[in-house]
Amino acid sequence: MRRADEVPGVGRVLVVIPTYNEADNIAVIVGRVRRAAPAVQILIADDNSPDGTGAIADALADGDAHVQVLHRQGKQGLGAAYLAGFGWARERGYQAVVEMDADGSHAPEDLPALLDAARDADVVIGSRWTRGARVLNWPLRRLLLSRGGNLYARLALGMPVSDATGGYRVYRISALDAIDLESVTSQGYSFQVELSRLAHRAGVRIVEVPITFAERERGDSKMSPKIVVEALWRITAWGVRDRRQAVRRGLHGTATGQVRWP
Repeated sequence: MRRADEVPGVGRVLVVIPTYNEADNIAVIVGRVRRAAPAVQILIADDNSPDGTGAIADALADGDAHVQVLHRQGKQGLGAAYLAGFGWARERGYQAVVEMDADGSHAPEDLPALLDAARDADVVIGSRWTRGARVLNWPLRRLLLSRGGNLYARLALGMPVSDATGGYRVYRISALDAIDLESVTSQGYSFQVELSRLAHRAGVRIVEVPITFAERERGDSKMSPKIVVEALWRITAWGVRDRRQAVRRGLHGTATGQVRWP
């Protein structure tokens, strides 16, 4: 018999929501998640927000057994928060973990579709750039930057992923076990690209599901030119490294008579 806290075909699911100064948003987003997907558990990973987000998260957890809080020492970055959440989920026997922003840009109402796709996939990406997706309230500059950056990532890294920077995802724990998470050092957009690259290289099944993405209505965006520059630099470095490795394997295969290309 299926437990009440299990998602059919997926198992126990933990939604990790990193926060830093999201006092205006966290209660709203948690309420929407609870309504959209009542079976999932929620972990709020707060980086010691000075605006009181951690205290609000504690109050939510006190009133709802489905909500838990991970208090971290300080602002350590999005990637570090998710890696901590992945470890939390693995240690407590969850079968899948969800990445979700606290600002409302990732609609919890799309979560059931992502979880449904996870029945037959190892990684599910809530995609802004696949057929059926919508992006709301973004200026043209942001649209072009995101589309261009994702096209560059796809070409540079040879990944069949249209939204490698998207941060609304479902990972099966078995897929995370196949990825060398200890080698991950990037943050922000480049963190999502790095995990896409590692998942692709590990041979796990990745699918994309269209979502409705909306710009935050409350609070300040964490996006900055530094994050964009870091992402482009890392994508370029990974692409060069992958091609060098492919050339070395090709040369070795030629010498042995067993040519294999990725």
